[in-house]
Amino acid sequence: MMSLMRYQPWSVLDRWHPEFEQVFRARSGASEPVVTSWLPPVDVQEEDDRFLVRADVPGVEAKDIEISAEDGLLTIRGLRATKERSESDGFEHIECFSGTFLRRFTLPDSAQSDSIKAQYTNGVLEIEIPKRTRAEAKRIAVTTN
Repeated sequence: MMSLMRYQPWSVLDRWHPEFEQVFRARSGASEPVVTSWLPPVDVQEEDDRFLVRADVPGVEAKDIEISAEDGLLTIRGLRATKERSESDGFEHIECFSGTFLRRFTLPDSAQSDSIKAQYTNGVLEIEIPKRTRAEAKRIAVTTN
C-alpha cells in the first residue's frame, strides 16, 4: 500500500537554519543574531476600537519578553531558556525550540503607540493597541465675492 506525504521542498533548509545562523553571526561580527532561533505563531485581529496581537510563547517567562513600539514598528522579542540535556546514552528527540525570538509588525497610522498594553497568561501574550479616534470631516462653506 502506498502512503501520501506532503511535499515540503524547504524542509532540508529548515533543518540547516541553526547552522546558517551561526555562520552569518560569526561573519558579520554582530552581537545580536542575524536570524532568530524560532518564531512564535502570531494572530493579528482588528476590531472597531483596537488591534489585538496574540503570540503563543509557552515556556517563556514574562520577565524574558520585551515589547517596544518605535518609529511605527511593534517589536516583540524574548528568550525561551534551553533545558538541561541529560548525559545518558539513551534516545533523545527534541522538537521544542529554545533560544531567542523576534517578531516585528508595522503599525498602522491609526494606532496609538503610546497606549499599548500587554498581558501574559498561560503561555499566550496578548498585546492591545488602541486606535486613534478619527476626526470627523468638516464641511467648509464656499463664499462668493
